[in-house]
Amino acid sequence: MMKSISALLLLATIAAPAQTQAPSPTLPPTAILTVSSNLVVVPALVRAKNGQLVYTLKASDFVLTDDGVAQKIHLEQDTGSQPMAMVIVVQTGGDAAVHLDQYQHLGPLLENMLGSIHHRVAVVGFDSTPILLHGFTSNLDYINHSLDTLFPGDPHAAVFDAIVYAVKLLAQQPTTYRRSILLLSQTTDDGSQTSLLDALHAISDTNTVIYSVGFHTTATESRKEAEKFGSDEPGPQHGCFSRDMGKDANGKPIPPTESAAAQDVNCVEELLPPLRLAHIAEIAARRALHRNISASVAHLTGGEYFKFKNAKTLDQDLLTIANHIPNRYVLTFQPSAPTPGFHSIVLSVDYKDLSVDARNGYWVNPDQGAATP
Repeated sequence: MMKSISALLLLATIAAPAQTQAPSPTLPPTAILTVSSNLVVVPALVRAKNGQLVYTLKASDFVLTDDGVAQKIHLEQDTGSQPMAMVIVVQTGGDAAVHLDQYQHLGPLLENMLGSIHHRVAVVGFDSTPILLHGFTSNLDYINHSLDTLFPGDPHAAVFDAIVYAVKLLAQQPTTYRRSILLLSQTTDDGSQTSLLDALHAISDTNTVIYSVGFHTTATESRKEAEKFGSDEPGPQHGCFSRDMGKDANGKPIPPTESAAAQDVNCVEELLPPLRLAHIAEIAARRALHRNISASVAHLTGGEYFKFKNAKTLDQDLLTIANHIPNRYVLTFQPSAPTPGFHSIVLSVDYKDLSVDARNGYWVNPDQGAATP
């Protein structure tokens, strides 16, 4: 018997659509996750060694730590009928131009993914700028038409800007809806105004699950843009994280004696013990976003990442997502020490022959005391 499904979760009122929005259907009574301002939602997918999904676990079978501290967790029951709000985020700029025709005719797959539950779907296209191509609607024919009529954009791919834009759209949806993003893009950023840290913050402080299908790009400008967000980003001048080693007697810069990664970790070791793991986790999360946005956002939010190859594999990947959406466990907890900043989540089970894919981080705002619901 299926237990629960993806944990995306919830927020308030509707985003202004690019086109006329279809009226929302009347919803039947359904299992609703009741959330408070400090509830963290952790979606999890459990597999056996043979790859088969496991549906029969109880809350007591899971162990969850927040920055290394064990937490009391709750397993939400019967959330499969809860409605879903999804934003499909499609890259149209840069190297994506050659893939646009492969995004066509996704209607049947979207129907398979969302047709059995009440849903609202929007489409965002992006090159150097994200734009709302269709506002939230329950009519998947409209969404399919938007995907069938994509046009190539400019040479850039502001992936971070597009994700943050989609997160803000979902933040305006009713609190009875789970939230998700389907991201079709390259794996590195090229042209975002959003910094890597701000992107990590936006992605991590929302209970939105991101499913991503990413393709690698060989564009030189894309690599340069990724390097801008890399681990060599200096800290404050003359501080522990600074890359400025001063100058020698001849006025030439002194090269660092260790790698940027080793320097950062050693600096973290100098911090107070309660902050050590959180800072290491944030550094790791930022570097993961630098290397592969598509994979990182999926892991941060409890979604899934697939490598884009061609239209056939895209169809298979979307079918897999459709199958896994209703088969995720929904675990929740209230942090025992909701200190501001990035928190690392580790979820495991007491069975050696089972593996768990789950959300691995969240963000706490200083004025908030815990993750945004």
